[in-house]
Amino acid sequence: MSVQMVLLPVFVLVGLTFALLFGMMRTRRGAPASGEPNRAKQLADCYRDQFELPVLFYLLIALALPLRRADFVIVLLAWVFVVTRFAHAGIFVTSSDSAPRSTAWLASALVLFAMWLYFALKLLLLI
Repeated sequence: MSVQMVLLPVFVLVGLTFALLFGMMRTRRGAPASGEPNRAKQLADCYRDQFELPVLFYLLIALALPLRRADFVIVLLAWVFVVTRFAHAGIFVTSSDSAPRSTAWLASALVLFAMWLYFALKLLLLI
């Protein structure tokens, strides 16, 4: 796979992180006047969440590229991971219902686990 194809999902996820950052800043600035401190906290929590599970995703891509193990499966799973992270963030910032948010988080965690398992097997067993 080309470097661009491998890095595109990374750039999209980074874009989500910056979008949440700017949304959080805008909401925090207007929260006292609008009376929406809960919304500002939701965005802040969602932004902070982008530095938990996605860090393992970034690490996997950073290892897979120079080791030349970023193939079609890794890229496909990367896109699935990014889609689940968007779903998680969308639910996080629009609802206080934790059940669908937890489901989206679990889906992203399972996809990431599958990515790491595939990467480890591919690297260690040279498949």
